[in-house]
Amino acid sequence: MELSPQAAESESRESRVEGVSGEQADLLHRSYLKLTAELENVIVGQTRVIELMLISLFSGGHCILIGVPGLAKTLLVSTLARLLSLSFKRVQFTPDLMPSDITGTNIIQEDPGSGVRGFRFLRGPIFTNMLLADEINRTPPKTQAALLEAMQERNVTVGEETLQLPSPFFVIATQNPIEQEGTYNLPEAQLDRFLFAIRVQYPSEEEELEIMKRTRPAASIPLCKVLTAEEILRIQEVVPRVPAAEHVHRYALQLARLSRPEEPQAPAYVKKCLSWGAGPRAAQSLIHSAKTRALLHGRFHVNTDDVQALAMPVLAHRLVTNFSAEAEGITRSSIVEQLIRDVPRGGAEKLR
Repeated sequence: MELSPQAAESESRESRVEGVSGEQADLLHRSYLKLTAELENVIVGQTRVIELMLISLFSGGHCILIGVPGLAKTLLVSTLARLLSLSFKRVQFTPDLMPSDITGTNIIQEDPGSGVRGFRFLRGPIFTNMLLADEINRTPPKTQAALLEAMQERNVTVGEETLQLPSPFFVIATQNPIEQEGTYNLPEAQLDRFLFAIRVQYPSEEEELEIMKRTRPAASIPLCKVLTAEEILRIQEVVPRVPAAEHVHRYALQLARLSRPEEPQAPAYVKKCLSWGAGPRAAQSLIHSAKTRALLHGRFHVNTDDVQALAMPVLAHRLVTNFSAEAEGITRSSIVEQLIRDVPRGGAEKLR
């Protein structure tokens, strides 16, 4: 059950004192509105995609945009980079891309004075605040895995040396549907490192008409810088302090746990269609991103609406369907949709 308006207001006042100050929350809310407005100067539609991408940024997580070519995925990311005072690099993933093309490589260099030769590490494009991994599934798994340590640990190991990545560090990947020719599935371990998998859909008829009418190149549209690296770090530090009630935590927990076929209380369709479900990182991600969403919408507490709104991008890419599901055309998204319908909003109850 949701909190009553009186209880929510009381919790909101308490959080201003103990958790998040009005100034901190206002910075996030104003930044979200301004970033959205600036992005809409270039991008037509895709409101849901923009919201999820910004939630991922402020949550300190990575996200992957999934959609067919031509839906402005790369343009959306590069436009966001123009709005932030962050270093930005783009890597176009191709079948011949090597791990060292991302992380960097040691080169032999001769000292002009002494003539002594030695190795010097030449840093790759991963040493940046914001990395666009474009068409990440067009490169083999070995190269995809080069991002794994960086995404989780925020550092890169070269030989015996561990190098820290800049802070904040944020990976946005784009991916073509895996059914397309020349694509490779991402390893499950790497998919789990993405906070969100965001489906980019075709624009509506009116939105596509507006896109056709625009003749001005996107790069020529003036945009205003909105946030610095320091401000983003401040926002990311605020998010964990947003309070969430016990029933909200339990609702997120049940969504994750009931996606696991080995869970005794899991519904029949989960046991029939999934090889395995979402792990503990999914439940953590669901609550953490819900806290960010609450602040973006000007609230000082999380409710189950926040959790429900983010269940699809958090959970779907963490599920693995089996042969039975594939034979019947049952997708991971449809399973998450059914879980959202079935799991009680009170969170403490279990399915029978």
